[in-house]
Amino acid sequence: MSRELAYRAATERAAHLRSQAFLSLADAKARIAPGRLKADVEAKVTATALNGVAYVGAKVRRRPVATGAAATGIVLFLFRRPLTALFGRLFVRLRNRNTEISEIDDG
Repeated sequence: MSRELAYRAATERAAHLRSQAFLSLADAKARIAPGRLKADVEAKVTATALNGVAYVGAKVRRRPVATGAAATGIVLFLFRRPLTALFGRLFVRLRNRNTEISEIDDG
């Protein structure tokens, strides 16, 4: 092969590799574009949430009594102060049922 043909082949190969590099660079830029990253994160979060909901649903269907007991315990823990106040008022109201003594009585 003559030097001129080798030079042309090398030039064509270099141009081809350069075009591939630019295409790879364009693909990389498209993958790390903020919109694409945001869409990927949203898709992953949505898929994870749906998988979690399906998993919890399967567990609830398998053990409904245990799930109900756990949910009741959590609700009672979260509302412990309002429930304590409510039962305290009810206790005082039931304890002070003496109608003979009036609060406005002077004596």
